[in-house]
Amino acid sequence: MTSAPPVAPPLCLTVAGSDSGGGAGIQADLKSMQALGVHGMSVLTAVTAQNSLGVHGVWELPVEAVTAQYRAVTDDIGVHAVKTGMLSSAPLVEAVAGLLAGTDAPAVVDPVGVSKHGDPLLAASALDAVRKLLLPEATVATPNLDEVAQLTGVTVETEDDMRRAAGAVLGFGPEWALIKGGHLAAGPEAVDLLTDGTSELWLRAPRHDNRHTHGTGCTLASAIAAGLAKGQDVPQAVMEAKEYVTGAIRAGFALGGGIGPVDHAWQWR
Repeated sequence: MTSAPPVAPPLCLTVAGSDSGGGAGIQADLKSMQALGVHGMSVLTAVTAQNSLGVHGVWELPVEAVTAQYRAVTDDIGVHAVKTGMLSSAPLVEAVAGLLAGTDAPAVVDPVGVSKHGDPLLAASALDAVRKLLLPEATVATPNLDEVAQLTGVTVETEDDMRRAAGAVLGFGPEWALIKGGHLAAGPEAVDLLTDGTSELWLRAPRHDNRHTHGTGCTLASAIAAGLAKGQDVPQAVMEAKEYVTGAIRAGFALGGGIGPVDHAWQWR
């Protein structure tokens, strides 16, 4: 008796920059997707020279190269969900927004503005393109509090402020906004707010005393995209992604002389 040929897992595409230190960016995205049972594919938007101490150089890829990578994957292989990360210039944002508009799959937009070390990763001139072109294509937008302030001007200091921030982000057109409250004043819990403007889901998890959190935002957004690729609805995908990233933060480890990464393989150790 011959067995049936293996069936491909759900397909998830990340459009983001490379982190040579392996903790964030494309590397974190693909590790997260693998850990959560989907086949990860990638469109590289920039190369960074990066380690645990910071970002030491950024080289953006041409729009033509980004578009060619995207088309090569989607035209032949197909995709069940897309996640975007570092898009450092207005032309790149415009190109990727156009590609998402032509793709029949949910999109998770992580509007990366700065690195964990405070290094800028998004040109000020690109902010308007993110607001007007990229966010309207998002099934879920996942800004942290610094990115909320950058995009909307809303300063978040309380949970009530998170509601105002979510409303401001939704005003740009995404279906759902996930406001990540990890940068709120330290308390016993890390609190995020997911809303589509009608329903609210507050996600709370223990705040772990671990400074090695490099790649947290990339990991969370990729985990959400993995859930959507598997056919989950947005609340379920976000809840499971929150659980996954909380475990990864708890298991984050020292690497080099600065901030180490979260552990994408924590479930296997």
